[in-house]
Amino acid sequence: MHFQSDKAPIYLQLIQRIKADIISGRLKAGDKMPSVRDMSESFKVNPNTIQRVLLELEREGITYSQRGIGTFVVDGDELLETLRTTQAKKYTHRFVSEMNELGMKKSELMKYLKLELEEHENENIRS
Repeated sequence: MHFQSDKAPIYLQLIQRIKADIISGRLKAGDKMPSVRDMSESFKVNPNTIQRVLLELEREGITYSQRGIGTFVVDGDELLETLRTTQAKKYTHRFVSEMNELGMKKSELMKYLKLELEEHENENIRS
């Protein structure tokens, strides 16, 4: 994983990545998370960073730990819908805020969003 050094701390970027993996279905409810060591090697970060990520995910109710067995993604469709909604609102808010900083009017913003969606749709058709 490539980390953005000018953005949020690495542990927060990892949390976002794991949440995205859950939303997209790469990680499913009930799945066992890789071990701290495996995640540390995979992401090339300190094991303490991974431990912090897992503790935060557990604190948020996204994962749970079973001593001696591992960490698992919480079961339930509610979790997926909550994560999906929260992330969508977060990204939408950021997008609208940045467009407002550029002085974009609502009509311009909608025009650019529509163009981007059409372009994205065309890329998916080509794939």
